[in-house]
Amino acid sequence: MRDLVAETDVRPGQLVLPLFVREGLSEPAPIASMPGVVQHTRESMRKAVADAAALGLGGVMLFGVPEHKDAVGSGATDPDGVLSVAIADVVAEVGDALVVMSDLCLDEFTDHGHCGVLDAAGGVDNDTTLQRYADMALVHAEAGVHQVGPSGMMDGQVAAVRQALDGGGHSGAGIVAYAAKYASAFYGPFRDAVASSLVGDRRTYQQDPANVREALREVRADVAEGADVVLVKPALGYLDVVRAVREAVDVPVAAYNVSGEYAMVEAAAQRGWIDRERAILEVLIGIRRAGADIVFTYWAAEAAGLLAERG
Repeated sequence: MRDLVAETDVRPGQLVLPLFVREGLSEPAPIASMPGVVQHTRESMRKAVADAAALGLGGVMLFGVPEHKDAVGSGATDPDGVLSVAIADVVAEVGDALVVMSDLCLDEFTDHGHCGVLDAAGGVDNDTTLQRYADMALVHAEAGVHQVGPSGMMDGQVAAVRQALDGGGHSGAGIVAYAAKYASAFYGPFRDAVASSLVGDRRTYQQDPANVREALREVRADVAEGADVVLVKPALGYLDVVRAVREAVDVPVAAYNVSGEYAMVEAAAQRGWIDRERAILEVLIGIRRAGADIVFTYWAAEAAGLLAERG
């Protein structure tokens, strides 16, 4: 009876699995603050995406962790860099069986850990960063990516990426715009996952957790600039934002169930304080109920298995 009258569902095809590939690894490296999640080698990444396709997931989002960093994130635009190679590997492995997405940002590649190029005063130079994003988008498109995910929250980033892709002959590549990305404490474990070099914070360019109307302006601007999907990040503390965005735009809305949200559930479950499997599915149904068409989650593969068991 519950299944018959359920108003919201979660299907594997609505889930996107974020994956980390690290340059120079000989075997997958566990991430201490994210139990069950690893930094992949090229070989283990290929297996992970093959498994994701077999489970019927909607997509994967790829993050690269380079061996060497510099002030401008040179590795981000290297066709032979860790992320570009991972994209080509994954597309070769799964083809069109799922959507292959890539994180389009400099933070994993810069020695200062910020999402953009810094100016002489140490602040992020928005316009110089846009050119780096445009170059990065072309490299990813050449590697075969289906959708890029500009996540740095630079003003005008979607327009710059769209223009670069179209001008470079990649009009078929889509954009998942991190349109409402908040300056959140819940990104902590992610910074372990990408070996972040950040000192300080990103409050000068990420959203204030107090604001919803500002986020909606950002979302509408990204849609006007050509975003195919808009994303809210984090998810659980921002379900009201997910709902507001869903009501404001007519493109697909995604929400990112971030590393800190994942780690909280895993830590509580390890201590026997909550029913882990029920909590996982409850988190995902809550994000969907708020209005997200797509959920980025580190539980994507496991959730697909749990959903299959339940029929």
